[in-house]
Amino acid sequence: MKSLLAWITRHLPVWVVLLVLVLDQASKFWIKLSMRIGDEIDVFSWFKIHFLENEGMAFGFSFGGDGGKLLLSLIRLAAIVFLIWYIARINRKRVAALADSTRSKKERRASAGLIVSLSLILAGAIGNMLDSAFYGMIFSESYFHVAQLFPAEGYAPFLHGRVVDMLYFPLLHGFYPDWMPWIGGNEFLFFRPVFNIADSAITIGFVVFFITQRDFWLPSKHKAA
Repeated sequence: MKSLLAWITRHLPVWVVLLVLVLDQASKFWIKLSMRIGDEIDVFSWFKIHFLENEGMAFGFSFGGDGGKLLLSLIRLAAIVFLIWYIARINRKRVAALADSTRSKKERRASAGLIVSLSLILAGAIGNMLDSAFYGMIFSESYFHVAQLFPAEGYAPFLHGRVVDMLYFPLLHGFYPDWMPWIGGNEFLFFRPVFNIADSAITIGFVVFFITQRDFWLPSKHKAA
């Protein structure tokens, strides 16, 4: 058992990335093969499965035109390559530090937090990159009918596919008070964006980073302490 835990610990980034990718891609395949764009399933009043597709940015935002789509894909690909290199580099140092008895528990937790946070961001980037790179080639359109897997012709060429979104949390709904300038009487909805598990992983990764790596973004405060 100890050897198994040690092996998992050494390969922590791989397990984090694989877990996120399996959940992300399984949910997207299910959506594509079960629903049409615009279809919605009410899970709770504050949580719905709502099928949308976007051009590749997180939380349903778009990046204009085919040129913008290609540029976004190339930027994401460069970020993925850099993160893989950087995570592998710092993970080797982390594994070596685990055997160092002089390292405190706080240092080890901070090191693991950095690995987990960057691995979550990497997994989210890969998850959405897979949609952009391959979904246009392996799926047919989802407008007006459920998509087919491996059709005779996909809906878009390589790197021009659309990212599948489905998680929708309309937590608060109402109207702005009439006395408010410009927006008075307009509809208010929180949280409006529709997103996916890959987007969630990126967001959680940044949250974990800011929580566990305070020495990185608040160095002067900690040095003074």
